[in-house]
Amino acid sequence: MRHQAVLDASPAARPLVIGIAGGTGSGKSTVAHKLASSIPPDRCVVIDHDSYYLDQGHLTPAARAEINYDHPSSLESQLLAEHLRLLRAGEAVEVPIYDFVTHTRRAETRRVPPAPVILVEGILVFVDAALREQMDIKIFVDTDADIRLMRRIRRDLEQRGRSFASVRDQYYATVRPMHLEYVEPSKRCADLIVPEGGDNRVALDVLLGRLGRVAYGG
Repeated sequence: MRHQAVLDASPAARPLVIGIAGGTGSGKSTVAHKLASSIPPDRCVVIDHDSYYLDQGHLTPAARAEINYDHPSSLESQLLAEHLRLLRAGEAVEVPIYDFVTHTRRAETRRVPPAPVILVEGILVFVDAALREQMDIKIFVDTDADIRLMRRIRRDLEQRGRSFASVRDQYYATVRPMHLEYVEPSKRCADLIVPEGGDNRVALDVLLGRLGRVAYGG
């Protein structure tokens, strides 16, 4: 069975890199953090593709608001691919810290050490071929559009300092069109499709079985 072969394919001597994609608000971050929380902290790291948004500090605030942040070109995916290569080689990396209120990168970075399990998540992580090449297992979290929209609205209002009008306008202008053009088609690159994200206990248990063996050297 192909999915089982994928789960058992990675050599124990190198880190296992798992990509987790899905539409905005699908629950991919929940899946990543539930998996990570079940593994000792020194055996697993999580990297968010959103950290690699390009710095827009050279633009005026008005111009920054016009950027299509749901298009692949808004992210420095090549840097993330290089960081994954370094982590797989046993080297630590400096992950950018992105400020979603100002659309700029902070001066400081987050140091991420190598670990047996590396989880990387984001809506567009399967779109870039260089990123896909660094992944041993690719998981697509599939959740209904209305649930995803409500989650996005709550997140942007509560965590990113956005107004409802700006969230609504962005959804119609870029979020939905880019989901249909890039995110949904990238599902075809997935090895596993997980409906309902973090609520899918069966899928999480299957993944944790494999991750546990890698994390503990089994």
